[in-house]
Amino acid sequence: MTETITSDSPRDGARCRRVRRLAAASAAVALAVLVAVPAVAAPAGTGVAATAAQHRQAAGRGALLAVTPVSDLGRAEVATFLGAAGIDTGTVRHGVRGYRLTYRTVTPQGAPTVATGLLVLPRGGERRLDLVSDTHGTMVHRDYAPSVTEDFGLYAPYLHASAGRAVAAPDYLGLGRGPGLHPYMDTSSSVSASLDMLRAARTAAGRLGRPLTGDVYGTGFSQGGQVAMALGRELARGADRRFRLRGLAPVAGPYDLRGAEVPGLLDGRVNDISGVFYMAYFLTAQNRLHPLYEDPAEVFRRPYADQVEGLFDTRHTEEEVVGRLPGSVRELLTDAFLERLRHPDGALAAALGAQDGTCDWKPAVPVRLHTAAGDTDVPIANSAHCAADLARYGVTAPVVDHGKADHNGSFKLAGPHIVRWFDTLARG
Repeated sequence: MTETITSDSPRDGARCRRVRRLAAASAAVALAVLVAVPAVAAPAGTGVAATAAQHRQAAGRGALLAVTPVSDLGRAEVATFLGAAGIDTGTVRHGVRGYRLTYRTVTPQGAPTVATGLLVLPRGGERRLDLVSDTHGTMVHRDYAPSVTEDFGLYAPYLHASAGRAVAAPDYLGLGRGPGLHPYMDTSSSVSASLDMLRAARTAAGRLGRPLTGDVYGTGFSQGGQVAMALGRELARGADRRFRLRGLAPVAGPYDLRGAEVPGLLDGRVNDISGVFYMAYFLTAQNRLHPLYEDPAEVFRRPYADQVEGLFDTRHTEEEVVGRLPGSVRELLTDAFLERLRHPDGALAAALGAQDGTCDWKPAVPVRLHTAAGDTDVPIANSAHCAADLARYGVTAPVVDHGKADHNGSFKLAGPHIVRWFDTLARG
């Protein structure tokens, strides 16, 4: 498959009000720049035979397949967009341009597939850019993902890009414009899709005239906080020598499912609505990877057993899913499965264990763990346990508590702090 360059038509009125689409003239300029540069998999009809290395790159993970301009906002527009969400706009220094990238990656089983993600570049600033990897939180509808959304999924990418850094925000597998279902909370495939997004972003940024320096700052929220820690570990281990990890600042990550998150679901620290939503999503997704049941009725009470799997088809909104589920985990799950949650074994223990341990390593870069005592989606114990894991390796990772803020509020408060901290790290 060769690289293609595409351009979207305008979306519905709400998106047009929130994110101004590229005008025809500016889109034409951007596309002309991209088309003027040979594609990775350039065919041998141009008079110059493609090298073996080019063929391997085109066939390999992270190969860029398409670049789609999706937004172009001035500095004032970015500030208005973020300010309307209650986010401090003091770090907004530039406008931003967003591009949906389509790229090659792999499934949880290692088979070739494609995924999409959002690359955001500042309008102005340095020509060569440091890169922020921003991994998003739990999303159930594919159109919530960063490269296609109109709201929450854009806050962090725009916040960091408007401060002068490039941002790579993967949609993950099965969200955005990628095929299939989303393997929710499968840390391994979220990391592989995120790493391959960095590679695709490197290619795209170069072709857009904004080459990357190779320095990477990792952040992410909720599910993405956990992914950020795991991705940081892979970069530190040399997963791609073109990228140098400089710092990690995840927000409200569920780093310890067995020791903090699941107990919180069972003892009331996680609010009932979120607990039901997360548990149903996790179990149905994980059953495709670590078979937990043959019949949903083994896990879910009726009538929910007959409908729960269909709710997570990437086409239902969060509101629709919550509206079809009961009010508590105890109403959702059978007594027998609740007991399995209290004492996981077999496939359930494997599913939980595969996601834990993302803080069980020794970063050679500064780490800050943002959270909030008022968070009843991902209890603060997750961050405390992560800090304790890092401390066993001699790493001091401050836990930054944003107080009474709720789950989403923890990100809105943490985001500007993280931008300023990355500024400090970049200055050395």
